[in-house]
This record gives sequence, C-alpha cells and structure tokens, in this order.
Amino acid sequence: MTNTTSLGAIQQAAEYIRSKGAEAPEIGLILGSGLGILADLIQDGISIPYQDIPHFPVSTVEGHEGELLIGTIEGRKVVMMKGRFHMYEGYGPETTAFPVRVMKELGVTSLLVTNAAGGVNTDFSAGDLMLLTDHLNLTGRNPLMGPNDPALGVRFPDMSEPYSRRLIAAARETAKAQNFTFKEGVYAGLLGPCYETPAEIVMLRRLGADAVGMSTVSETIVARHAGIEVLGISCITNMAAGILDQPLSHNEVMETAERVRERFLSLVLALIPKM
Repeated sequence: MTNTTSLGAIQQAAEYIRSKGAEAPEIGLILGSGLGILADLIQDGISIPYQDIPHFPVSTVEGHEGELLIGTIEGRKVVMMKGRFHMYEGYGPETTAFPVRVMKELGVTSLLVTNAAGGVNTDFSAGDLMLLTDHLNLTGRNPLMGPNDPALGVRFPDMSEPYSRRLIAAARETAKAQNFTFKEGVYAGLLGPCYETPAEIVMLRRLGADAVGMSTVSETIVARHAGIEVLGISCITNMAAGILDQPLSHNEVMETAERVRERFLSLVLALIPKM
C-alpha cells in the first residue's frame, strides 16, 4: 500500500471518487458500530465499496459495512463512511484516518464522528448519547507521526478545541428543541480490541474520562490538522467493566445502538443543516 500520509495517495483516492460522478461534499460523516442506519436516508446517493478506492483499507468488524456513500441529506451534500477502520485491525493510525484526508480533498469543511462507547461516568446509562467535549488519546499512537507535508497541515497543530464549540452549541440547541438533553464529556480512546479491565476503568475515571472506546481520536486529530471542524457523539452502549458486575459483549453494543436508532436519527437529521 502506498504511504497514506502522502498527498499523492490522497489525490488518487479523491480522483477515483470524483470519477464516479460524485458532487463535492460539504460534510463528512463517520458512523460507529450499529449507527450506519443514517445511510438509508441519503438521497441521490452514490455507493463506492472501500475495496475499489485506491489506498483505502477494508473494515473487518461486524456492524461496519465497508462502503463510502455520497449524496444529499437535508439539502446538504455529504460523504458518509458506512463502517470505519480501527488500529486493532492491524492498521496504523494514519491509515485509519486516511479517509478524513480524502474528505478534505473532496471539499469537506465539517465532520460528524459517532461511536459506540462504554460509560465510565457512573451517572451515565446505556442508551445515553454523549457530546464529546474533549478526548484522551491513550492509544500510544498518533496519526501525525513521521514527516509533515505543509500542504496537509502544520507540523504542530493546536488541539485546544478538538471538538468545535460552535457545533456543540448547535447540538445542544437541536436537542433542546426536541426535548432531549445530551450527556457531555471526555472520550478516552484506547487501542483495543479487548474491553478494559475494571482497574483500567477506575484509572480512566480518575484521569477525567466519561466514556471509553477504540476509535475516533485519530480521525479527530487528522481532521483538526486539516482544518476541519469536528462534532463527536458517543452512543453509550454499555456501562464499562466493573460498574454493573457483568461481562461485556459486542452483541450488547449492537442491541443498544438499535434501541437508540430513532433518537439518533432525529437529532442528526436536524443537526446536519447547521453544520
């Protein structure tokens, strides 16, 4: 595979996508486990399998279907990843975030990232939706390692606002109009693929985390490096290890994502015009 931090690889992928007749998108959407339901609402959509796009990796996880969709939602041009990539699949962080580089090349200026996460904050419950106000990158990896191309972003990007205050305010207003209140908090991104131990959850809580997962941080870092605004939403699909004294499973993650389906759709559809 060509170096996915290179401008050439990014341009090749973007050119292939344009060759399929896709119009330039304004908004990028990356959907987590069980949240790909939004794809059903794209109008005039073009579907491109990841395996057909130059330099794209392939998703191997249940609930991540592996196709790029481009079309219109609520009058806005969007590009949607139906399925994402994770470092625990064997990919480097720069590869998991490669699609964000391609989105930028296609014209995206704002990005919505969603994920399934474990609740670390004991005030949370399975089925809550949390706005990400910040994150902890505890993967031990950074997608910006290696030579920096100034055409893609600065060598030392500012991360004082990883998740856009403007978009967070818009999300709060949207939820209020629907008589709903988001939880808000800090997302801890770990490498995975095993779920955390109870002791690790105690550590994360002491570090200030409210939710934990195995994605999102690399994509957010690359988006900010590229000058893209980011809004993050976690679906709290289970309480993290040691809180409820029960084992964790991916089935529970998928079942909870299905349960919040209608609420999630309603909020995101109302949010997209404001991004």
